Amino acid sequence: MRPVRIILCILAILVLCATAQTNSSTPQTQKKRIVIGASMLLDGRGHVSRDTRIVVEGSKIVALDPKAAPVDYDLRGFTVLPGWIDSHVHITWSFGENGKNAGADGTTQFAAYQSASNARLTLMAGFTTVQSVGSPTDVPLRDAIAKGAIPGPRILTAIEPLEGKGEKTGTPDKIRAFVRKQKEAGADLIKIFASASIRQGGGMTLSQDQLNAACDEANKQGLRTLVHAYKDAVRAAALAGCTQVEHGTMATDDDLKILAEHGTYFDPQAGLVIENYLANRERFLGTQGYTEEGFAAMERALSLDHDIVRRAVKIPGLKVVFGTDALAGSHGRNAEEFIDRVRDAGVDPMSAMVSANSLAAEALRMGDRIGSIAPGYEADIIALDGDPLKDITAVRRVVLVMKGGVVYKNIPHEGHPESH
Repeated sequence: MRPVRIILCILAILVLCATAQTNSSTPQTQKKRIVIGASMLLDGRGHVSRDTRIVVEGSKIVALDPKAAPVDYDLRGFTVLPGWIDSHVHITWSFGENGKNAGADGTTQFAAYQSASNARLTLMAGFTTVQSVGSPTDVPLRDAIAKGAIPGPRILTAIEPLEGKGEKTGTPDKIRAFVRKQKEAGADLIKIFASASIRQGGGMTLSQDQLNAACDEANKQGLRTLVHAYKDAVRAAALAGCTQVEHGTMATDDDLKILAEHGTYFDPQAGLVIENYLANRERFLGTQGYTEEGFAAMERALSLDHDIVRRAVKIPGLKVVFGTDALAGSHGRNAEEFIDRVRDAGVDPMSAMVSANSLAAEALRMGDRIGSIAPGYEADIIALDGDPLKDITAVRRVVLVMKGGVVYKNIPHEGHPESH
């Protein structure tokens, strides 16, 4: 941990110096009151407003007032919406100096700089909050961003995940102790691997009793649980009272109905994670856990991933949130998952937006703070060049990013000049 903290401290100085020279919207010079003009506003809850203005004071939205003046950021002609929330990333996972997969736990100088770069790319892509699940190296990055030392999304981290290894995982009491240890270390949530990787077939790696203990203890500690689950583990996680299930490939409709009945959030991936693996095959092959057989399994799973998302959004009452599983090669490309969901899995574009706004915020237990454009909420606001309800590829064209009232990105556009 110490090498990462040292590097991030050094990087913070460099970033702040560079930012002060190139961006007039730094925290030091940010206006106390900002008015944003919007001709099309998605509020994050499924509603569209026309010809309004957002009033920001400090880090918060204080009003929606069509007559507020003067306008500091004229975003007429763009689509304005809350900053997106990615419920599943691995923010410190990068390729190493040799170009090969280096995982998420590196503590070298190079790894620290890569982590900071991942965070910045993710923020500039319009994601103002992410849930990183997880690595101990997430912690200094989370804290540096929270202090304003480096640019990046708000990070919630699981720190060290509970790796399901059957009986070797430990007794229920030992699992409970592990959960308490993560809370003491500052974890925002608990990540649980209840299934093997899809590359190894996705079989269960925890018993129902073990899973019950993990999620029950987390609930007692006031922590949410995210469960990596395929096949039978999907149902088991719901029965154990876990908060959210990740992936879910090869789950049946009956399994998905169980999730809905228990109020369990569901975060399937429609394509980006596997597409990224396949595009970077040579960079992963030969590193720990990646074989030719595993890649063949992933190629087969891509259509299954489309299928699980397609079926999930048709299950009444199932709360499907947005998560990408972004790792080395896909940081900053998180929005491609929207395109996969809409294009390949038939998800309604507005539902896709809500899944990364108010619904994702609700799943994080932050539904009263982020994910919506409304008075009292954090001023996490982005703008797109285009209408994602008509053309989902507009999610690639993020022209403005504000997080907590600070503008980090503002691309001049013909007829829409920057004004400060």
